[in-house]
Amino acid sequence: MAQSQTLVLPPKKKRSTKKVVRNWIIAVLLIAMYVWTFSDIGINWSQIFSERTLNNMGRVIPQLFSPEWAVAPDALRLMGETLAMAYTGTLMAALLAVPFGFFAAKNMIDSRLINTAAKWSLDGIRAFPEIMLALIFVAAIGPSAFAGVLAIAVGSIGMLGKLYSEVIESIDMHVVESLEANGANKAQILFYGIIPQVIPEFLSYAIYRYEIDVRSSTILGLIGAGGIGMMIQISTMNRNWDEVGMALLIIILVVTVIDYFSSYLRKRIV
Repeated sequence: MAQSQTLVLPPKKKRSTKKVVRNWIIAVLLIAMYVWTFSDIGINWSQIFSERTLNNMGRVIPQLFSPEWAVAPDALRLMGETLAMAYTGTLMAALLAVPFGFFAAKNMIDSRLINTAAKWSLDGIRAFPEIMLALIFVAAIGPSAFAGVLAIAVGSIGMLGKLYSEVIESIDMHVVESLEANGANKAQILFYGIIPQVIPEFLSYAIYRYEIDVRSSTILGLIGAGGIGMMIQISTMNRNWDEVGMALLIIILVVTVIDYFSSYLRKRIV
């Protein structure tokens, strides 16, 4: 008869006092941060759960879920304008971000000054949200879709330029060195050694950025930059929540379709 074997667990490691103190400090800091955040923003809980708020929610939410189908043609037309605005802005940014990416890549430019200037420029561009850029362009050229295009183009350069520079820095430099050893000039090295390596990821990032810009374009319309956001703004001001519901339904459907095809394209490209 086989003797039963007793499972012996290894002894638990003793937690050092230093780690325990560190974990407690982190926990206290996180709790203090949350307490400070909720106390500083001044949430009025009595107003949130007041009878007036509940009545407003009971009136608005049912209308949002009962979209006005009569405005569907106008909403689709404005959604098309939003897609065109996002496409034009993304295309401009995808092209203009290429030189920024090469200047910011350390393996392309030996000058530390140029590298630093390019990276700081990209950081500075990313510091401005699209809605702030849209406010500037709307004030400069007036309410129009073109103001939204410029805001998206400038805002997207910062992100795409940074991603492009990282892609360029990760290329296989042995290909470049082989071309140099065989007497290739700068243009031949660029077109035969660098661009074939970076184009797939450049396209992938540009498509992904288009997804983001479509969402941004719907928001920019709220401040007069054109597109379906203007319809949402006007309908909200007139308290036509059923029209807002129609606009939101179209945005959800279009963004879902774009996400699906974007994911499919990026998988095929990369």
